Amino acid sequence: MPDQPSDAAPVVDLWSLEPPAAASAAVPAEEAPVDEAAAPRRSRRGAHEARTDWRLGGRTVYRWREGLLAVALISLGAGVLLGAAVAAVWDSPWAAASATVIVWIGMLLPIVWAFTRSRPIGLLRIRALDVLYGLVLGALLRTTQGWLEGLDGTPAALPTLTQVDGAVPLSTVVFDVVAPVVVAPVVEEFFFRGVLLVALYTVLRRPFGKFAAGLAAALASTALFVLMHGISSAGDVSGVVSLSLLGMVCALLVLLTGRLWGAVLVHAVYNASYVAVMAFATALT
Repeated sequence: MPDQPSDAAPVVDLWSLEPPAAASAAVPAEEAPVDEAAAPRRSRRGAHEARTDWRLGGRTVYRWREGLLAVALISLGAGVLLGAAVAAVWDSPWAAASATVIVWIGMLLPIVWAFTRSRPIGLLRIRALDVLYGLVLGALLRTTQGWLEGLDGTPAALPTLTQVDGAVPLSTVVFDVVAPVVVAPVVEEFFFRGVLLVALYTVLRRPFGKFAAGLAAALASTALFVLMHGISSAGDVSGVVSLSLLGMVCALLVLLTGRLWGAVLVHAVYNASYVAVMAFATALT
């Protein structure tokens, strides 16, 4: 009969069957297969994303290493030599200013090249505390510089701005006021405490550790900073000590905070206080 099962058809126990969802759910989560090749990639990617500071290394300082150091030193040396040659050969009132501009160009070229390749994470951040650092440390360093000059017992003469027919010319305003207060702090700090210090710290951090790398980077960048100023302008012992203190304070500020603008503001206040003394002495005369 049609309703009777065929002798050839197998008998299936429907109660012994298990749906696919239930079968897969029976496998514990901890026993699920893991792609061990993908796990390290995920952990490495997470480590990169967790870095929020250039002092920890990472992709943002990957190109700030030996190559950048070499380019920066060569460019600085070429700028210093060319500027000194211009100052020695060109008999003009504009010779000294032109030499300074040439040195700044020698520093500016590696700065632009470095920051167009990558930006160390956190280096260009600015905080309200950086302004406080700039005001307090810049004024304190300038006070120390004045105290050092008076150690020999001879009171230093107050500097004044150059005047022509009783008035301060525009060239004096540009080169003796705007340049040292605005241009010099930005260019010099971005070069010495930005490019040189960060690149040298990045190179030395892994083989020697953070402390040794930071100390070496601070000392090297400060030494070059003082040497550059010593070549461009003859200075006495108090001037060398003052520049060394300025360089070390700015370097330590960058290393301890991870930010550059605090050092720029310290340098700007340090120079601005000198310009303020010049303007005050000029007004008295």
